[in-house]
Amino acid sequence: MRWISLIIIAGLLIGGCGGEKTSAPVEVKQEVFATITDDAGRTVALPNTPTRIVVTSASFLEPLHAVGAEIVGRPDSKNKMPSWAKDLPSVGAVYQIDLERLLACAPDLVIINKGMNEKLLPVLDENKIPALVVELKTYDDVKRGLKMFSAISGDTQAGDKIISDMDAEIKAIVDKVPKNPLRVAILHSTAQGLTVQLDGSIAGSIVKMFGWQNVASGMTPLEKNPDAAPYSMETLAEQNPEIIFVTSMGDLNEIKANMTRAIETNEAWQAIGAVKDKRLYFLPQDLFLLSPGLRYPEAVKTMAKLIYPKEID
Repeated sequence: MRWISLIIIAGLLIGGCGGEKTSAPVEVKQEVFATITDDAGRTVALPNTPTRIVVTSASFLEPLHAVGAEIVGRPDSKNKMPSWAKDLPSVGAVYQIDLERLLACAPDLVIINKGMNEKLLPVLDENKIPALVVELKTYDDVKRGLKMFSAISGDTQAGDKIISDMDAEIKAIVDKVPKNPLRVAILHSTAQGLTVQLDGSIAGSIVKMFGWQNVASGMTPLEKNPDAAPYSMETLAEQNPEIIFVTSMGDLNEIKANMTRAIETNEAWQAIGAVKDKRLYFLPQDLFLLSPGLRYPEAVKTMAKLIYPKEID
């Protein structure tokens, strides 16, 4: 009887799965390796760990490499490039990325420089290539970028360790500087003339770390550059900064010569406190023109040492 009961039950089970009845479709969910919100507010899902990353800014190279990300393409750069990146395929100039070269790298992720290369996004989308828009300008940008890059590589501890070390190094420098609320102006010099740098610039963000006052804070930015404002000799004279920093694009010796001539031939310049006290300083391009990235502590130290050479060793 026991065997008969089992056969009947088995028959009923088979009958219940047969006939014209069909089972409901099973929803297959694709696993996602990482979901990242980039600096343009876009949410990007990466199905797998990217192993063929192309970057459109040389500033991304060292932070990505430091957290173990795999890079297969980079732009040309006039600034110093890491030795390991020199032989990587070039995707053209930063301001004019060559799409054909970029696609030839067969990337599974492209990291785009915010404010410069967003025009690449539609083509990348058509080719089903994920892209992240990233800005590495201020120190906060760099820390946020490191967290993003760590999520890309899958090694979040590496990013946290780098950030912790940089924080400690920068704090040690800032702590050595006297707590004087200096009034600072930051000028940017090009062949086209001068602009004034605001708090969102590299130099502006470092000035804030020391608690100094950027005399340009609150000025209306240029339409195409949110980190700069128009230069006016009259306004600068009214602001009368105690310190003037100069960042420059081009030959530094030529920039210095031009500014020296301007100061010597203009009494308004000579009346400014920073000029009278000979406290006008030129900042190096590799740390203050492009993002210093992992070298932010070096940039902080460079600025501090110009003002307080005895306190900063």
